[in-house]
Amino acid sequence: MSDITSSSFVRHDLLTERPAPVKTTGFIGLVRTRLFNSPTNILLTIVGALLLGFTIVPSVRFLMVDAVWTGKDRAACLPENAGFAVGACWPYIQAKLPQLIYGFYPEAERWRVNLALILAAVLLLPLLVPRLPAKGLNAGLFFLAFPVVAFFLLHGGGFSGFGLSWTAGLLQLFDDSIMSAGQALLSLSKTSAIAPLLWVIGSLILLVGTAISWLIFPLTWLHDQIQGTGQSVWVDFAITTVVVSLIAFWLGGGVRAGWRTLASSLAAFVAIAIVIKLMGLDHGGLPIVQTSLWGGLLVTLVVSVTGIVTSLPIGIALALGRRSTIPLIRIFSIAFIEFWRGVPLITVLFFATYMLPLFLPGNFTVDGLVRALIGIALFTGAYQAENVRGGLAAIPRGQGEAAAALGLSWWKTTSLIVLPQALRHVIPNLVNSFISLFKDTSLVSIVALFDLLGSLRASFADPKWSTPSTLFTGFAFAGIIYFIFCFGMSRYSLFVEHRLNAHRRN
Repeated sequence: MSDITSSSFVRHDLLTERPAPVKTTGFIGLVRTRLFNSPTNILLTIVGALLLGFTIVPSVRFLMVDAVWTGKDRAACLPENAGFAVGACWPYIQAKLPQLIYGFYPEAERWRVNLALILAAVLLLPLLVPRLPAKGLNAGLFFLAFPVVAFFLLHGGGFSGFGLSWTAGLLQLFDDSIMSAGQALLSLSKTSAIAPLLWVIGSLILLVGTAISWLIFPLTWLHDQIQGTGQSVWVDFAITTVVVSLIAFWLGGGVRAGWRTLASSLAAFVAIAIVIKLMGLDHGGLPIVQTSLWGGLLVTLVVSVTGIVTSLPIGIALALGRRSTIPLIRIFSIAFIEFWRGVPLITVLFFATYMLPLFLPGNFTVDGLVRALIGIALFTGAYQAENVRGGLAAIPRGQGEAAAALGLSWWKTTSLIVLPQALRHVIPNLVNSFISLFKDTSLVSIVALFDLLGSLRASFADPKWSTPSTLFTGFAFAGIIYFIFCFGMSRYSLFVEHRLNAHRRN
C-alpha cells in the first residue's frame, strides 16, 4: 500500500523549460520597457524619431557635412564658387574669433585677458574638486586676491589708495552729499510756503551730517597722514590687511577656531602684495584699457561671474533679513525683494546706466560696466533671496531649538546648522538662477556693452564676410558656447547634489 501511495506522488517526467526572462537592461531593455512597451509609447517614439530626423540631421549637415572649413573671404562661402550647397561658413568664425572673445580690446594687451582667464581656471578648478586639500586657502585666493588681480590686469592703472583711502573717500563723499542736501533745504525755506517745515528738516539733515563728519574725522585724519608719506600705498595696504584679517579672525571663531580664517586672509593679502610689486601697481601699473573697449566672451564672463558671486551673499542676507524678528530689518528686506522682483532686468540696466548718474554728485562718476554689474547683482540677489528663503522654510524648527539647547548663539546656529542644510535643499533653484543669469547677460548689449552676442552682431556689418550663411553660422557658434557653459553648470550641480545627499540614498 505504501509503495502504491508513494509512487503516485513522484513525477517521472521533467517540466517543460520556461521562456527566458525579458531583458530589462542595456539598449535592448530600454527599447522594450520604455520605447515600445505600449501602443502610446510606440506612437510617441515614432513621432520623436521623426522630429529628431527633421531637426538633428539638417543641423549636422549644415554644421559639418556641407560646411566650408577654409577660406580667406566671403568668396569661399558662396554657393556659386563652392559648386555645392554651402552650409556653415567656419572661416568667418575663425577670422572674427578674436573679436568674439576680446571685443575691441587692444591686440597688444590681450595677454592680460588670457592671463586673467588662466588664473581664474587655476584657482577655480581645485575648488570644484571635493577631495583636494587646502580649500580655505584656495577660497581666500579666489574670492579675495583674484578679483583685485583681475581688475588691475583687465583695466590697468595703479593704486591711488587701498581700503582705507577708498573708505575715507566714500564716507567723505556721503557726508558732503548730506550737507549739500541740508543747505539746499535751508535755501528753499527762505522762499517756500512751508518754510518752517523745510527749515526743521534741513537743520536736522545738517545735524546728521555734522555728526557723521565727527565720526569719520579719525579715519579722514589717518588718511591724510598716509597721503603725506612717500609709501602711502604700502602703509594703507598694511592697515587694511590688519583690519580685514582681524575681522576675518573674529568671524571665523576667534581664538578657538579663527586661525584658519586668519591664515587664509593673510595668504590672500600676501598674494595681492606680490602682484602689486610684480605689476608695478604702486608706480602706475599697466596701461589703462577703458571698459568701453571690452567685449565678446570677456564681458559675458565678467558680468555673469560677478553676478553669480555677489548675488548669493546678497540673497542670503535678504532671506535672513526677511525672517528677522526686528521689524525694521524685515520690512526693508521685504520691500527690497519685492521692488527688484517687480521690475524687468532691462529696466534695471537702463536705470543703472542712464539715470543713476543723475542722482550722484557732480564730482563722482561710476564706470558704465560697474553700474551694470551693480544692477545685475541687486536684481539677481532678490531672486536668490526667495530661493534661499524656501530652503530655510524647509528646515524643521527642532534644528534651531536643539542648537539653542546646546548653548549656540544665533550666528553659529544659522551659519553652522540651519544655512548649510537650507542651501543643500535649494541647489537646483540656485543653479537654475545662475544659468538664467548667464544667458541674460546678452541684455547688456542694449546699454552699449558688447557681450558675446553684441560682438557677434557687430561682426555681421563687415562686408568682407557677407554671405547667406554668415548669420546662421554666427548664431550657431554663440549657441554652442552658451550651451557648453550652461550644460557644465547643470552637470556639476547634479554632482554636488548627489554628493551632499548621499546619506539619504538607500
